[in-house]
Amino acid sequence: MGKTALPHRNDSFFESVYDVVRLIPKGRVTSFGAIAAYIGTRLSARMVGWAMNSAGSAFPPVPAHRVVNRNGMLTGKHHFATPTLMEDLLKSEGVKVKNDTVVNFDKLFWDPSLELEIE
Repeated sequence: MGKTALPHRNDSFFESVYDVVRLIPKGRVTSFGAIAAYIGTRLSARMVGWAMNSAGSAFPPVPAHRVVNRNGMLTGKHHFATPTLMEDLLKSEGVKVKNDTVVNFDKLFWDPSLELEIE
């Protein structure tokens, strides 16, 4: 299967993050740092987190529940409408979570630098 091309746009940082997150397949997860590295700001993982905190009002919708920390932990769960919503959404896609951490994180990890190409 070939790589999906991310549209080249001159959007804001948040919109660039949202573009990547919208491409994460159901049942897969990625990390804040992997997104930052892909969009060329390797040291901006925390800024990716800020973008995810604001993703609820983005259109089209952003599947922010698929973005976890580098160890697979649901560190952003406090920014969802309920304390269990992030986990519930992941579970609805077949992702197992135990103690706020994605089970088999290494196998479910989706790396945009490997899966996407820039046009």
